[in-house]
Amino acid sequence: MSTSWVAGTVRATALARRRLGAAGARELAASPGLSEALTSLARTPYGHDIRVTHTLAEAQHAIGATLLWHLRVLSGWLPRGGAEAVRLLAGGFEVANADEHVAGLTGRATGPIYQLGMLETAWSRLRQTRSLSELQDLLARSAWGDPGGATPWAVQVGMRLGWSDRVATGVPEAAGWARAAAAVLVLQATALEGHALPGPLAVRATYLLGPDFVRATARAPLRLRGVASLLPSDVRWVLQGIDAPEDLWRASAGWWQRVEQDAFGLLRRAGFERAPVVGAAMLLAVDAWRVRAALEAAARTPTGGPAVLEAFDAVA
Repeated sequence: MSTSWVAGTVRATALARRRLGAAGARELAASPGLSEALTSLARTPYGHDIRVTHTLAEAQHAIGATLLWHLRVLSGWLPRGGAEAVRLLAGGFEVANADEHVAGLTGRATGPIYQLGMLETAWSRLRQTRSLSELQDLLARSAWGDPGGATPWAVQVGMRLGWSDRVATGVPEAAGWARAAAAVLVLQATALEGHALPGPLAVRATYLLGPDFVRATARAPLRLRGVASLLPSDVRWVLQGIDAPEDLWRASAGWWQRVEQDAFGLLRRAGFERAPVVGAAMLLAVDAWRVRAALEAAARTPTGGPAVLEAFDAVA
């Protein structure tokens, strides 16, 4: 046992306590408006980056930035293997940055980017590309893998599927979550949006989810109940009770709830090792997701009334 693992595990446990929690997030969601919610949030561990003048988008980005900062701090306390696990888990921030870059390349408005520091994989090179084809080529030569096309859709889906693959391979404790997320992603792309997976993405999805599932998603009409049985047994939970493509939002919400449950179990493990670090990192991610949803609920409260809080309860 190295002193780095001891220090990193202790730090992870301490950071996990800096969550707002389900009750705190619901209280935030019940605020009579965004301004009131931000005033309350400014008094929490998220307050460093929150301004009461923020728009909803700015505030949600600030919440993500707080999570990213916590992950950067955590990785600095860990030995190389632990820091690499955190870097893989934080890949979603590089995906978010790439989304903004794609928006810029296609002439759409862009938002702020996340400062990745040592958690980046290829962002400093990706941001220098000047066309979607150049971006595809660079992704194909990086750990993200070939998205199979030079379109916004292919890049965005390809990077998300690549993220799932990298986490499933590099963070065993999170492999089940990563593969379950990939299953929902593939179904959203095929059953809900009507896309066919490009060759490289179909290969990657097959590696994660098996050939029978991937072949079934390419057929129409698609019945989710039948497709769920084709998933590996340890992933089928993500589609439990999901019968129609328009209900996939429930699978996404259920994914977060399952991650939270499992992450608490990892955090409670005795010893100074990777498992409690992964658990803490994912609990912080769940909290950020829930707080972002709470702010959106608060922003809609003046026009949506009690129904908005009911919707928040259904999701978070």
